[in-house]
Amino acid sequence: MSTTYILTLSCPDRLGLVHAVSGFLLERSGNIEEAAQYNDPDTGLFFMRVQFSCAQLTHADLRTELERFAAPFQMHWSLHATAQPMRTVLLVSKEGHCLNDLLFRWKSGLLPVDIRAIISNHREFYQLAASYNVPFHHIPVNKDNKEQAEARQFEIIETEGAELVVLARYMQILSDDFCRKLAGRAINIHHSFLPSFKGAKPYYQAHDRGVKLIGATAHYVTADLDEGPIIEQDVARVDHSKTVEDLTTQGRDTESQVLARAVKWHSEHRVLLNGHKTVIFK
Repeated sequence: MSTTYILTLSCPDRLGLVHAVSGFLLERSGNIEEAAQYNDPDTGLFFMRVQFSCAQLTHADLRTELERFAAPFQMHWSLHATAQPMRTVLLVSKEGHCLNDLLFRWKSGLLPVDIRAIISNHREFYQLAASYNVPFHHIPVNKDNKEQAEARQFEIIETEGAELVVLARYMQILSDDFCRKLAGRAINIHHSFLPSFKGAKPYYQAHDRGVKLIGATAHYVTADLDEGPIIEQDVARVDHSKTVEDLTTQGRDTESQVLARAVKWHSEHRVLLNGHKTVIFK
């Protein structure tokens, strides 16, 4: 029986890479269903994403043969079976618009994820979690227990085998150590006023300054606060007639949509890291 896989890879650019990857799959009766590649002239790196079906080899055998194939090219690669949705853990605080949106999209079959748990430093959304039959973990965080709280959060993430952690408006700054542990598999969302309007009530600050564009940014979490590799951004135009409440509503809608797209692309293995940037095969 044929299994569908997604192969992603990056390596120093050289002649014949597409031919080599295609030939590798052909020799193993792999049928390419979708393929995309990009050569970055600034870094000299080659990026590729291939979706293919294969009945001849098991997942384990493919990985073994890929290791031998990739070594001479200095390839960084990953192989995933599409039948397995990405195990995901969501973190949230008191604003639930992104959480609610992700849960709805997941249950509607719009996101190829398997939401295994919700972690929050507040109790607000335990009933929402229960309505989707998702375990809810209340872990209070303060300046005195931050290390212990993050240790418990990481324990849950590891126990659930999470490949993706989504900060769905989780309003706590993660420690450098926690960021390192989650490198490449944690996505955050924030409004795009930064660095102009920091701190509480950014939409009030924006309204006071008469902004004409509001937006959102989804990015990977790094130790540099809100400066990780960007996955997706969007903006909405506003004018003088909009109230603070209008701006906040539009901002929350934009945040939800941007985060959902970032989660979708990541869970479909369409996002490849390129230093401080990303390559996204949409």
